[in-house]
Amino acid sequence: MGYVEIEVKAKTVDLAVEAAMQELGVEDREQLSVTVIQEPEKGFLGMGGTDAIVTIKQIPPRKRRRDRGKSRSTSGNGGNQQQDNGGGRSGNSDRNRGKKNPNQHDKGREMSRQEKEREDDRDVLTIDEQAGIVKDFLAGLVDAYGLEGEVISRVDDDVIVADINGEQTEALIGVRGSVRSAIHELTRTVLQRYAQDTARLRLDIAGYAERRREALTIYANQLIEQLEAEGGELMLEPMSSADRKVIHDAAGASDKVSSYSEGEPPRRYVVLAASTDSEEE
Repeated sequence: MGYVEIEVKAKTVDLAVEAAMQELGVEDREQLSVTVIQEPEKGFLGMGGTDAIVTIKQIPPRKRRRDRGKSRSTSGNGGNQQQDNGGGRSGNSDRNRGKKNPNQHDKGREMSRQEKEREDDRDVLTIDEQAGIVKDFLAGLVDAYGLEGEVISRVDDDVIVADINGEQTEALIGVRGSVRSAIHELTRTVLQRYAQDTARLRLDIAGYAERRREALTIYANQLIEQLEAEGGELMLEPMSSADRKVIHDAAGASDKVSSYSEGEPPRRYVVLAASTDSEEE
């Protein structure tokens, strides 16, 4: 029997090999010789990438032919031996019926792990490599909008910090940072598409995060002073988790005002409440 050769195109090399095994009816990957003609490439935002192209050659399993020859030779030496052995097998089968193979559970777990690895074809990347993906994506986004700006990324305490600087990049902030929040979520989604166990991400555009934090702190302190003087509760408008943290931090500095969050995302909000300790005393 000669070689059987096919060319397969798929998203990854492993998927191409699996497709070839199904097409050729081969269950053992060791019977195949794989030549990678084109490595897969990931495009921008999942677009423009290229698939893997591989050439698969099926090699005749010579060892199986030798085993089959031995089997025929044993079978031809005498039907009596086969009959005797058959009786022995029957007895063993009766004794072992209902017993599980001790290795069956371990093999099942191994197969399960292999299936999971095939399902998740993302790479295991270091946090520095992930920071590079974030920087490249944001730089491509700025260019796609036709804006002049610079993207800087760094790692700070296991957190990827990305800054987009430039006057024109303020167009990426939006009303109350709505566009910035959307870009933050989009960047996280892109990172999760290419890497397993992604790190936390903090994104700022044109210094908006610091300006927002300062403005919210001033606003919160004004409300806290009002509650300290008049008592009662104040329910604030829905905010992001980062904005709510600023309010909670400001309230934590006061002995007379407490804060807590209520509602469901994305309509979660902060409630400021004057302490009742002095009144109870």
